[in-house]
Amino acid sequence: MAKHIESNIENITFNKAECGVDFLINTDVGCRLKQYYYGGRTYATDFFEIIFFKEAGGQMWIDDRAIGIEADSVVFMSPYQRHRFNITARCDTFRFLIFKEEFILDFLADKYFTYRLHYSYQTSIPPIVKVSDAQMQRYFDTLEEIGEELHRPLTNVEPILRSLLYYLLSQLNRTYAEAYNLPSIKLDNTVAYRFKEMIERNIVGKQRVGDYAETLGVSRITLNKAVKSQFGMTATDMLRQRLVNEIKNHIIQSQCTAKAIADRFGFSEPNHLMRFFKAQTGQTVGEYLQEYALDKTPQQ
Repeated sequence: MAKHIESNIENITFNKAECGVDFLINTDVGCRLKQYYYGGRTYATDFFEIIFFKEAGGQMWIDDRAIGIEADSVVFMSPYQRHRFNITARCDTFRFLIFKEEFILDFLADKYFTYRLHYSYQTSIPPIVKVSDAQMQRYFDTLEEIGEELHRPLTNVEPILRSLLYYLLSQLNRTYAEAYNLPSIKLDNTVAYRFKEMIERNIVGKQRVGDYAETLGVSRITLNKAVKSQFGMTATDMLRQRLVNEIKNHIIQSQCTAKAIADRFGFSEPNHLMRFFKAQTGQTVGEYLQEYALDKTPQQ
């Protein structure tokens, strides 16, 4: 992983050379990245990260959500989400899995696979799931197999790695969906997945559901029905949740004026941005920044 610092957030990109691997995937015990998991800094990455905890201990934050680390729990982080760790569990009792989206998509005809995973780019449901001891051991076994493949000679390694990753991500999705009583994956619900993908790629420039419906070539009613069926929320709610998270990230990382932020996100006036932010979060921008600063104060 390679990193640079922007404001008080370290932006980390996947770097195969620094990870010591030949592919856009890596796994190991937490001790391998001890400075990352125990340093208390705030990060954003350009890759997916999943952490498997056998033991309880500590806390972490994803965007503004505080998550207590419980025994036999799995935590999911998507690209570009802010996250910070205060882990007290021993570093040899948890494993990480990191991978770039293109590594798995190059293997699949289904280009919306990662958007079908309920835990990816999740903004409304907790990005954590409890599993049984037996499930956690199976996950650890698969991760260890991935780790072994990463250090084999290159013959036939790549298809095996992708198959193992696909299997693990699909198993985790089933567990997550069952835990939160979410709809099963519907392979024919392409409209909902395309909408989710388009939000991630266009949230700065497009904040109206009608714009997305027009691009998708469907009516707002059809789009809303597809999104509600697949994700259990309206298209408007999904868009607003993602937009407010993006605004929060921009407020924290930038030194821009309220007008500049309003212009960036297509609000005609700064006070329209402020009203939207207050309606979605219950806080003014100033209150949010004050709370964020307090939350960043080191705990004794």
